[in-house]
Amino acid sequence: MHGSHGAAVRGRAHADTAADGAIVVVHHPIRYPHEQHPKGAETIEVAPGILWARVPLPFRLNHVNCWLIRETNGWTLIDTGTANPEARAVWEALFQGVLAGAPIVRLIATHGHTDHVGLSGWLSEKSGGAPFHITLVEWLSATLRIDEARSPLRPENIKFLNSHGCDTDTIEGFADERRRTHAQMVPLPPAIERLKNGTRLTFGGRQWETMVCGGHAAEHASFWCAEDNLLIAGDQVLSKISPMIGVFPTEPEADPLTEYLASLDRFRALPADALVLPSHGLPFTGLHTRVEELAYHHGLRLAELERLMERPSTAMDLARGLFPKPVAEGQARHAFSETLAHANHLMTHGRAVRTLDGQGRYLFARAR
Repeated sequence: MHGSHGAAVRGRAHADTAADGAIVVVHHPIRYPHEQHPKGAETIEVAPGILWARVPLPFRLNHVNCWLIRETNGWTLIDTGTANPEARAVWEALFQGVLAGAPIVRLIATHGHTDHVGLSGWLSEKSGGAPFHITLVEWLSATLRIDEARSPLRPENIKFLNSHGCDTDTIEGFADERRRTHAQMVPLPPAIERLKNGTRLTFGGRQWETMVCGGHAAEHASFWCAEDNLLIAGDQVLSKISPMIGVFPTEPEADPLTEYLASLDRFRALPADALVLPSHGLPFTGLHTRVEELAYHHGLRLAELERLMERPSTAMDLARGLFPKPVAEGQARHAFSETLAHANHLMTHGRAVRTLDGQGRYLFARAR
């Protein structure tokens, strides 16, 4: 889950083959160039011309990293935080501080989740309508989510949740999420500069290649600068937690985990010593180790879910076994969505089957 911990190992070894055919064990431990994060309206320069700001969130995951990138004619901003007073206060302080005296010339969103675009419309207005770069699906999905947040859950949504064994509290969690979305997002900018996989952008005096990946979001954009060995990873590769990989009522048959695990190959192909700038947690090096930790983490989850499927069960019952603590702590909505993502992945790969019982509920069982 977004906020669940990955594997505890911070420096796993892997084997490489030397020119003479010998197997060489190579260690690329994860290292954090900055042991402390910026507080309030402080910023930390993580690379020449790239400033790290940390905007507070009103959630269990209590912050998002935003990147302020110095241009010759102003600033590029990447991601925004939510539309809550604390986040606005940080931005106002930044405008009075490090951003003072130079315009915002470009806004970029890694993806359309509330904590990344909640203030994009507000910042766009403050910038006088600076171009807003985002993938099309993420712009549309965020716009749709704002619209849906004005209404209660649809009967079709409730039917979907009931079909997977969700209890009243979990269904209320989905309804509450709509209310939070309504409170934490302002309308997005009405026009975009569309990001596509492979789009090349120039900002901060550097050339960046856009890497569009699925899993955490349908069209999540990360940005790779080969010349300076820099990766703005967004939520796709986080330093200490695993991004939320979930299935939701709007796409009930989705298999985002297969997409996410496939995306990790894209990051394995980048240099192991790249400086990674994630959307949560600390900047780090040790990209290959972190990617292997994330893959290992999901492998453990899948194996445990298979074990729980020895007895045919609803996704909600499986979630109580797979994520007992989050369910007990009021995070049942996330636990259910992530469990269903793992269950759908097991079905895709022939490791699980799904049947419908007499009460109209889906039961998942391990494939024999």
